[in-house]
Amino acid sequence: MAAKLKEYSVIYLIGSVGYSLIEILWRGFTHWSMAITGGLCFVLLHKNNLKHWSSSIWTKCARGAMIITSVEFSVGCVVNLVLKLDVWDYSKLHFNILGQVCPLYSVLWFFLCIPLTFLTPVLHRRLRVRSLLSARR
Repeated sequence: MAAKLKEYSVIYLIGSVGYSLIEILWRGFTHWSMAITGGLCFVLLHKNNLKHWSSSIWTKCARGAMIITSVEFSVGCVVNLVLKLDVWDYSKLHFNILGQVCPLYSVLWFFLCIPLTFLTPVLHRRLRVRSLLSARR
């Protein structure tokens, strides 16, 4: 149990920092809510990729894009619509839903999931090996 908690904590931290860096590179800035969103997304992607390890990369990426889009929609509804923090607004983009998500970004998430599909099992193995080694000491 402690090993899983440690693994998911590291995955969350990587996702949190990684998502924030992508935001900064893409828009030039980020918001604290994006760090939380990124950590949550990466944990969910990690779990999805491990659970469906035998699925094709395209299936994993499609699931990943749906996961990220769903989390972004949920976070956007709270952060942007309820709390009125105006972190992002996709209302000018085609086929958006409440200005929180749109197909363009879902496609971008699909492509972002390609390297993540390969990264998650590597991280899983490395974190498990370290956990086993430290348990033996």
